[in-house]
Amino acid sequence: MTDKKLHIALLFGGNSSEHDVSKRSAHNVYDALDKEKYQVSVFMFTKDGLLLGNKDSLRIFDGEDEDQVVAEATADLDYSNPLVNVQSLSEVKDIDLFIPVIHGNMGEDGTVQGLFRLLNKPWIGSGITSSAISYDKDLTKQLLTYHGIRNTRYVTVTPETRTEYPYAKCVAELGDVLFVKPARQGSSVGIHKVTSADEFEAALDDAFLYDYKVLIEEGIKNPREVECSVIGNREPEASKIGAIVVPKGDAFYDYNNKFVDASGVVFELPANITDELSKEVQQMSLDAYKVLGNRGLARMDFLVDENDVPYFSEVNTLPGFTNISLYPQLWEIDGITYKQTLNRLIDLAFEEFEHNAKLHYDFVKLGTEKVGTKIMRQTEKD
Repeated sequence: MTDKKLHIALLFGGNSSEHDVSKRSAHNVYDALDKEKYQVSVFMFTKDGLLLGNKDSLRIFDGEDEDQVVAEATADLDYSNPLVNVQSLSEVKDIDLFIPVIHGNMGEDGTVQGLFRLLNKPWIGSGITSSAISYDKDLTKQLLTYHGIRNTRYVTVTPETRTEYPYAKCVAELGDVLFVKPARQGSSVGIHKVTSADEFEAALDDAFLYDYKVLIEEGIKNPREVECSVIGNREPEASKIGAIVVPKGDAFYDYNNKFVDASGVVFELPANITDELSKEVQQMSLDAYKVLGNRGLARMDFLVDENDVPYFSEVNTLPGFTNISLYPQLWEIDGITYKQTLNRLIDLAFEEFEHNAKLHYDFVKLGTEKVGTKIMRQTEKD
């Protein structure tokens, strides 16, 4: 590296139900980045999936009305250009690294990671395959189950197989409290706790609005929600455990509790749990991180039952960085500041990029094509 500032492109927004959450996270990341070390350009994906340039993104960053800025910025675009959705990246030069702060669709599912790979630039977070698998709750659970990492029992339903999983059958297999959730969605959007056939059908209707693959999971009795932050590449480290206590009467830690009104939520940092349980959750977090091939960072979420048995819930490969997000707060328990965490993540991104650059790809010249003899046999027609 030279003495010049590293040029970082911070991407946020996105065609996702977590669009506004991403905007909050991006503000916090931008403010925490060391401006003595980094030159930062910002790019916002609109709700339609089009990437705005740095100048227009900054206008939204600074509080201008998003819809108005988007309308002005896209009025004269040539949509016949196949690269119109990302052409604004050329507005700035010499980008050294990308920081995607895009939660959910397009950000955590491997989409932008594929873009970064095509651009041959390092980025913070997991790779294409790891991101895509980790974003899919069904594939995640299949891998964890195969590797012996405890998680809740479930069935996967599609619109084509919905009639094969009536409420009575699911209750018989999974218990009388069920959770219905889209396989590929974040921030508790589309998730429902159900205890009756009517609730079950309504929950499926809603979940199918967000994905064509839906999980029906068993409910854990009197669960506690705990989280663990993980950082690293091939030798990851686990943070202390944090706990989330939602107001009595709330079914679970839903979107409203997370982002709209968290005033009634209690965050235990660290969690008031036994050392034995803490160590078990940390080890399960590290095991899952390695199994899923995660890189850079991830937040691992768990449910703990009334007997102190932890069940892996889900992984967030680009966890929130809002004021109430636990990922950075769990590191701050150990005196690691927000700024230090970001510096570490940037170092890890370059480390992973350089590691992958060592892979070899052989290109064998085929020469003149040589084809074997074809024997065409007649077959009887029906």
